[in-house]
Amino acid sequence: MRIEPVVDEWLGPGDRDGEIIPLRPEENALHPEARSSRHYGEWWYFDARLDDGHVVVGFLQASELMSRKPGIELHVYKPNGEKISVVKKFPPSQLKASTERCDVWVGDNHCRADFPGGGKLPVHHLHIAEGDMEADLVFRSQIPGWKPGKGLTRYGDRGYFAWVVPAPRAAVEGTVRYDGNVLRAQGIGYHDHNVVTADMRRILSFWYWGRLYTEDHTLLYAYVKTRKRFGGKASKPLMLARGSEVVLSSGEMRLREGPPVFHPAANRTYPAFLEMEIPDQVSLRLDVRRIIDANDFLSDLNPVIMNPAVKWLVNRFVRPGWFRFESDFILRVSLGGATSEETGSTLHEMVALQ
Repeated sequence: MRIEPVVDEWLGPGDRDGEIIPLRPEENALHPEARSSRHYGEWWYFDARLDDGHVVVGFLQASELMSRKPGIELHVYKPNGEKISVVKKFPPSQLKASTERCDVWVGDNHCRADFPGGGKLPVHHLHIAEGDMEADLVFRSQIPGWKPGKGLTRYGDRGYFAWVVPAPRAAVEGTVRYDGNVLRAQGIGYHDHNVVTADMRRILSFWYWGRLYTEDHTLLYAYVKTRKRFGGKASKPLMLARGSEVVLSSGEMRLREGPPVFHPAANRTYPAFLEMEIPDQVSLRLDVRRIIDANDFLSDLNPVIMNPAVKWLVNRFVRPGWFRFESDFILRVSLGGATSEETGSTLHEMVALQ
């Protein structure tokens, strides 16, 4: 079987960035050149962990991966774990987006980036209002935008996946409305932008994604594993910032997974812990404390598979699922002659496509 190449476009030397290149505003804008792909997907993702324990996730989609239509999603997780959501698709005529900077409209929902005083730290505005839910939030960046290398992973001639993070860490304020309640939102937030031109369902096996915030550090990571046709190669970007400066951008992460734990809602297992390390620089351990959300993708995509006999047969070959975890972490950093250890809790995700 021919192994198709997977190329992470790091700036070097090796699988890392010796120089951190600032993001350009157009990298967080609409990518019209990608729209010709029949596997095109593009979205602007925001989330905020509020001081009162709520978690808010919202994003605008120029093209949702399954329907290929513009759309929005807004999810609110209450402190007790209850989830409230609104998901809506729109006709293509309801999408308006700039190709010069983040300025996106899907229906009456909107996100945009401003650069006060021409500075390097943008301020992002998110407004989603559908049904009885609304989020009107401002994300004031505390760290410059980042991307791993050139921000692209290419999968042979199948296309690419692009990931840039215009707001790795932001102070969030605004309002959130659901069930007739209005929250005065304040907390810490994140914003990224993704573009896809490849059929990721046929390329990827699974991925982990997450980040954490401490008083001194911000850490982002992804571990994206391909299928056998692509050699089972893993893309492993990790960013570490100290204060307001990005000090490490690398694809040299090592990953170790804990023992598998079965979860019925996703109908599959997840690792009890994850350990990530870039030797002599940074190590992170995540111990899963709680499953905040989980889905069985097969049941979501095709209700026929809920038939026990059919589901048993299909599950012999694939068990796609998704998890959002809350985990306790231990972060150890050794950079620039300084060594530190910090602990806390954070949210992170797992998606399995087989």
